[in-house]
Amino acid sequence: MKLLNIFKNFKNDESGAVTVDWVVLTAAVVGLGLIVINAITPEIENAGSVIASDLANAASR
Repeated sequence: MKLLNIFKNFKNDESGAVTVDWVVLTAAVVGLGLIVINAITPEIENAGSVIASDLANAASR
């Protein structure tokens, strides 16, 4: 009987469900962050090149 109660309690326990939800949400946030970083990286590199070029031109004047 005691072993059967242990299995019933284990089956009804939902304390780990919240952890699974947070893991999924965290993975989604990280994934979206990576997508955003990959999308804006070329534009940031381009802007950095333009700024470096402008600074080099200003220093040579």
